[in-house]
Amino acid sequence: NKIKNDLIKNEFIDEAIKYGNGIRILKQDLLEVIVSFVISANNNIKRIQRSIFYIRENLGENKGDYYAFPTLEKLKEVDEDFFNKAGLGYRSKQMVKLLKQISYKDILLGIKMDTIALKNYLISLSGIGPKVADCIMLFGYGRSYVFPVDTWIEKVYNDYFDKECDRGKIRENLINIFGELSGYAQQYLFYFKREKK
Repeated sequence: NKIKNDLIKNEFIDEAIKYGNGIRILKQDLLEVIVSFVISANNNIKRIQRSIFYIRENLGENKGDYYAFPTLEKLKEVDEDFFNKAGLGYRSKQMVKLLKQISYKDILLGIKMDTIALKNYLISLSGIGPKVADCIMLFGYGRSYVFPVDTWIEKVYNDYFDKECDRGKIRENLINIFGELSGYAQQYLFYFKREKK
């Protein structure tokens, strides 16, 4: 309730908060977040889910009623062909390269980095651009003051805030509006725009 009350800045966010009541930002495993958001680039939710399920089922430990997300070592054992079978398409090559670039130590070092250094590190990795980096920082590193901007957020911004096509400026403007809770505002606005008919 505190987050919702602190977020209410205008009628539109108020409506989006009511519509998306119950949305949470989970503290997720960093490796799973990184891999999942690289898969998510220019993709749809059903295909993303299928790809992640394939990876879990074929490389993850069977926990009885679900498969755990695989370890980095397991992920590094497979090749581009495996990721093609998982439905990653052009991302398969990026994923193999990404997995060679990272270690658990590097991923954990990101926790202590300031946001600019962390974003620069993430963007230096294969398959990670500004939006995916923001998602990883929000969902993996708990940086609630980032604002990932995709097609849906660009539509929200142009429909309800101002006219702008530069996603960097949109991100900056929305962070100026929502501050430390930008990531939560993003979730409410994204869900509202995408799901409300």
